[in-house]
Amino acid sequence: MLSIGIKLSIDDFALAFKRPVPLTIGYVAQYILKPALGVLIARAFGMPSAFFAGFVLTCCVSGAQLSSYASFLSKGDVALSILLTSCSTISSVVVTPVLTGLLIGSVVPVDGIAMAKSILQVVLVPVTLGLLLNTYAKAVVNVIQPVMPFVAMVCTSLCIGSPLAINRSMILSSEGFLLLLPIVTFHVAAFIVGYWVSKLPMLRQEEPVCRTISVCTGMQSSTLAGLLASQFLGSSQAVPAACSVVIMAIFGLTLGSYWGNGSRIRDIGSRFYPQASAGVSS
Repeated sequence: MLSIGIKLSIDDFALAFKRPVPLTIGYVAQYILKPALGVLIARAFGMPSAFFAGFVLTCCVSGAQLSSYASFLSKGDVALSILLTSCSTISSVVVTPVLTGLLIGSVVPVDGIAMAKSILQVVLVPVTLGLLLNTYAKAVVNVIQPVMPFVAMVCTSLCIGSPLAINRSMILSSEGFLLLLPIVTFHVAAFIVGYWVSKLPMLRQEEPVCRTISVCTGMQSSTLAGLLASQFLGSSQAVPAACSVVIMAIFGLTLGSYWGNGSRIRDIGSRFYPQASAGVSS
């Protein structure tokens, strides 16, 4: 988050607050479209009851803090990503229990104080520090900027690896392997839905905004879902969240890097069928 903050300015946030439409689109995608998509996929794949509640809970939590880094890689609207993640995280104190109550029949309480501390420690404090450094201490930024990619890589690896290691035995079980296809399907569909909803004719958002909403929709706080599932639903229900941490991180960062390199989704076909694409363009 610090590596993102040193790339931002106060003007970036002022511009994001002046555009409530992208924030609304992202919020609706996060808490209406994504939970509905999760339930449909879980039922379509006939997910076992040992994992169903945990999978649905994973679809109902707030946006992932890692999505801000994916937005940065994709050359998206990073300020919008941070604002959207913060709004969805704060409101999850109310929204996540309501959604889980409606969709799986049991309310999962969320610790509002712990949630606020998480936002302060993991997102707002380092981003604000980076923003202040970029505004008032350019010399310091020039010194630390070269090492920030390495630091970000180590922190990201720890965030992904810890829940995976904790649930290792259940993930490697036969039932655990059956979770991979629905989880992969869910995240791929969420990325697609987040992008194309923003492209609807009545919304017509700019490309950086569409990319940001896409990664924010496809990446959620699976670590939080795993903690809640372990505490309130049982240890087996934490397995979908642990698998989701890895899959959403790999897919989200890969998609961000793909966009960041100047590639477009529509160009994927030309990589596999260059002759056909050349014939169409001619």
